[in-house]
Amino acid sequence: MYWKKLSHVEINDRVSEALSMNVNFRDQPIIGVPGSFLDEKEFYPEANFLADSPFLRTLLANPNHIGCHTYTRDKGEPFFKGTQAIEIETIDLVAEQILGGEENQQDGYIAPGGTEANIQAMWIYRNYFKKTLGAKSEEIALVYSEDSHYSMPKGANLLDIDSIILPVIDDTREIDFDQMDSIIKEAQTNGKKYFILIANMSTTMFGSVDDITTYANYFIEHNLAFKLHVDGAFGGFIYPFTTTDERYSFKNEHISSFTLDGHKMLQTPFGTGIFIARKNLMEIVQTEEAKYVYGSDFTICGSRSGANAIAVWMNLMIHGSAGWTVKMEHLLDRTSRLTSKLDQMGIRYFRNPHLNIVAINAEDIPDEVAMKYNMIPSNSDGGASWWKIVVMEHVKQAYLDSFISDVKSKVEA
Repeated sequence: MYWKKLSHVEINDRVSEALSMNVNFRDQPIIGVPGSFLDEKEFYPEANFLADSPFLRTLLANPNHIGCHTYTRDKGEPFFKGTQAIEIETIDLVAEQILGGEENQQDGYIAPGGTEANIQAMWIYRNYFKKTLGAKSEEIALVYSEDSHYSMPKGANLLDIDSIILPVIDDTREIDFDQMDSIIKEAQTNGKKYFILIANMSTTMFGSVDDITTYANYFIEHNLAFKLHVDGAFGGFIYPFTTTDERYSFKNEHISSFTLDGHKMLQTPFGTGIFIARKNLMEIVQTEEAKYVYGSDFTICGSRSGANAIAVWMNLMIHGSAGWTVKMEHLLDRTSRLTSKLDQMGIRYFRNPHLNIVAINAEDIPDEVAMKYNMIPSNSDGGASWWKIVVMEHVKQAYLDSFISDVKSKVEA
């Protein structure tokens, strides 16, 4: 993968050019668009620092990126074509450079978050099975591991399809494929014929990565109809940079779509999820009734902030592929330093070596230490089995050293 790093000046100039291609609510006769610039009583447009703040200028200009611009390309909303072009470039970069897709063979958009992106995939594949194969809702099942994100049961509920939840092995967090066989056969006995599979490229709690090959091969070998979506909401901006595992890329012919979240590893504002799918899938959920929208709409949310697309593009460009790889490797180094200390103390934990999440067995550290350092429990209602550390940019080495010192003093007391 490779994309060039840009300087702040180059980024600022590019965004200025894009904004100049958008409509300007302040000095053009725009009388038909149901939107405007941000209210000037609260969002002052003349501040001196804005000239050097491309994201904030875009936020104030308030472009609407409704639709899927990789699908419509030059036939989308003309009002915001400048910033929409940057969103197209962003989706192409992520799909082709990070996820190994072929040129112009993917569609996608910057979503309000990973939850919508996951549900977008479920929506597409439910409709695919219905429209293409004549499936009934009761014949479709969503299949995911018990460690998967809560957007899976949420999406199943919204789309009125049943969930099949696969157990995992406690120590390895791997899907228990022996149990999966009996579970899927029982589902078939109960009338399930079409399966939407979710594979995790880093679960939220553990950072575990599903064995996607064994997972997909089971459904292939049993001649079962399926579509495979990868939830890379956490792992999407780190795992491809810290491993050469091409199974989690579009080079894997069995994967149809991905979710990524910019607001996790990429450090963009909340509301910068990403959905990317292979060509000929987005149109399955095209809302043709959206007649007033150029090119129609394909997304759950409809209207969405163009500024968020700019934020994702800016963060990718300011680092470049080489700079981003180095940044992720630094986080892995810090995580490995932490786990080596845990090993020395005999503290039990789970960690994928290519990720920066460490889930520590709750029996091995006192609750008061976990709460002092704002660790996340596997069960927020009490009785947690695991406490999670995520070594993000803000997690200083001094914090980790202090944590280790506190755990050691408690363990040795």
